[in-house]
This record gives sequence, C-alpha cells and structure tokens, in this order.
Amino acid sequence: MATSLGSNTYNRQNWEDSDFPILCQTCLGENPYIRMTKEKFGKECKICARPFTVFRWCPGVRMRFKKTEVCQTCSKMKNVCQTCLLDLEYGLPIQVRDTGLSVKDEVPRSDVNKEYYTQNMEREIANSDGTRPVGLLGKAPSSSDMLLKLARTTPYYKRNRPHICSFWVKGECKRGEECPYRHEKPTDPDDPLADQNIKDRYYGINDPVANKLLMRASTMPRLDVPEDKSITTLYIGGLGENVTDSELRNHFYQFGEIRTITIVQRQQCAFIQFATRQAAETAAEKSFNKLIINGRRLNVKWGRSQAARGKGEKDGVTESGIRLEPVPGLPGALPPPPVSDEDASTNYFNLAPTPSPAVMNLGLPPPPGVTMPPPPGFGPPMFHTMDPMAPPVPPPMALRPPGQVHYPSQDPQRMGAHASRHGGP
Repeated sequence: MATSLGSNTYNRQNWEDSDFPILCQTCLGENPYIRMTKEKFGKECKICARPFTVFRWCPGVRMRFKKTEVCQTCSKMKNVCQTCLLDLEYGLPIQVRDTGLSVKDEVPRSDVNKEYYTQNMEREIANSDGTRPVGLLGKAPSSSDMLLKLARTTPYYKRNRPHICSFWVKGECKRGEECPYRHEKPTDPDDPLADQNIKDRYYGINDPVANKLLMRASTMPRLDVPEDKSITTLYIGGLGENVTDSELRNHFYQFGEIRTITIVQRQQCAFIQFATRQAAETAAEKSFNKLIINGRRLNVKWGRSQAARGKGEKDGVTESGIRLEPVPGLPGALPPPPVSDEDASTNYFNLAPTPSPAVMNLGLPPPPGVTMPPPPGFGPPMFHTMDPMAPPVPPPMALRPPGQVHYPSQDPQRMGAHASRHGGP
C-alpha cells in the first residue's frame, strides 16, 4: 500500500523519487518494448526501510510480473540490480563478488547507524560521476579471474518463469492451460537453494546460491603447462560460425607475436601458434575459462606436439591413461597376413572348418557360329517330338495372330486343369 503523505513527514526529504529503475538484463527481459507501471512511494525498501518508487512490469510472454525490491541508494551502494540483487557487472551474488575481489564491506545493521551510513553514501554518490561504484567496491581491483570464469555470458531468462502452482501440486487446479503458474513438480524441500533470504543476499552472508558457486570455483579445472618446450600452439574450441580470424587476432596479439592462425570451420576450432613459448604461456593463463567473443565462451587448451599427435591408442589405453573397455558382441581380431604365399589361407574371418565345397558346373561359351538351345522352360523346343499324344506346340510369337495372347495358366493340358472349363464334355 502506498504511504500517505500526511501520515508521517519525518525525514521525507530522503524519500526516493526516480524515473527509471536500475535493472539487469535478465530481469528486464528480452523484449525491448515493455509496459512498466510506476508507483511513487509505493513500498518501503527491504534494506533501509525508506519509502521509494516501485516499478512493476512483465519481462516476457509466460513470465511472472516483477517489481523493484530495494531503493536505488541501496542498489548503488552494492552495485546490484534492484530486483534480483545480483551484481550488475558479473551477474553473481554479492558474497561471490566480494570474495573474488577481496572486499569486506560491512554495512551497519542497526537503524541509527544504517541511516547515518546511508546518508554518507548518498553524499558520496552525488559527488561521483555515476560510472563507478562507490565505497570500498569502487576502490577494489577492476576484475578477477575467478569472477570471469563464473560469470554468465548471456542473460538467464529462465529465472523469470512463474512460480509453481500449489493447487496443481495438490491435484486441485482447474484452470488447465490458462493457469498463469507452472504445472511442474516442486524441488526437494531439503535443497539448500529452496531457502533464500533477500537480506542475506544483500549483506553477503549465508547465501546458498553463493556457497554453491564458491564450491564450483574451488573444483574448477586448471590448465597445466606442457613439459615440451617446443609447444607454442593453443587450441581454441567452440568458435561457432561467426568468430573470424581478425577477432581472434585482436584478442591474442596483446600477449606476443602470432606466427599463424588456422581456423578449422568444420570442427569449429582454431589453432594459434605464437613465436615464443613465453607469449603462449601468457595467452593461456589470461584466456583459460575467461575468453568470451561474440557472447560465446571459448575453450582454450594447449596444442599437442608432433610426436604425441602421431601416436594413436595402443592396447586399449588412451593418451590420458584411460583404459577402454572392449565392446561386447564384436568379432575377434583378424589373423595377421601370412609370411609367404605357401602359408596363405583363405579363412580371413576365423570361420570353422567345413567340408570341401561343391564344384559348380559352369558351362563354357559355345564356339562362334553355333546356336545353343535355351534352358528348359525358357522357350519352345528346338525339335518337334514324334509322340502323337503330346500336346501341340504353340506357334512362335511372331507367327501368332494379333490379339491372341497365350498364358501358361490357360494351357488345357496343364496339370490340375479341368476339361469342362475349356469346353470339353
């Protein structure tokens, strides 16, 4: 409910009246044209408890309505979004960002100290140009390797989905597809991510999302430098179809002289060869899990030497030492080729011995000028039989009258035919 202007006039000059909220790209949504409502002094900030202007909007189709939760002063002090309270630069919780930047910003908790601290920060914000954070965060280093590895490269719009319908969980929802809430099974209630608090998120303590990200950062893989000093090539994977040679060169030229850049478009990867080993090591250290081009996080690895590249798998063991299990159902290995022609064998597929195969009687072609009769059943006999009881021989096809077609099934002497069917007695 909006705060009445006549109910409390104490410290009203510090009430916030703004024209546009401070939001991250995820909370704002992917639609550039949105309708946003503005309510002046609509609610009190959940951190400093001062009335502020509340904005409400829908970030997209089939998304839930969102609104600002904290005032802009509290947002600027921590450089976070007014809705999700995640860092505006990295999109990470405050606890993860402060750990990566080695910042320990202790905001007062009591009402009097909090108000005094907020007024001092407002004065500092008014004297700044607005492009840099204020307080201890503004004096911290500009970037951190851990934050670049954990940061998202694209907005995570799935975070704007509606909440789960409690009536559907109980089997009592009658709205069907018109229900604005999600009809999905809820997560485990014992999951730590199910218990989140906005004040713990803002102050950077006991944040389950931050603890999960910090644990992921501790187990993140590392890029080991190869022992072969002749390797000066880096493998860049996951290029996609839009990353060009010039974009790779614009990023890697700062580490040293580049000898060649080879892009394999079919595999969507590239090989960058440096002139010196020191330049390759610097590029690998500065780019591993941190290289982002055109919104894509690229995979950086060391290239392999010529000896390791030509060596294949032996005895079912890969180059990394992983033993491959045999696939069941496949035939055994083929026998090696014989040493001499005398030892040659035709049993190439390990078949069991069988008796000698039958000899096929293949006839030789007739000599020129001699016409061979067709096989039995494929044409009229060459010689007329002398048996008076034998059926008449049908005339050749060329001598038959037009319109008369002889079918074998119409032969009256064919086995199984009835004389009555052909006009007999």
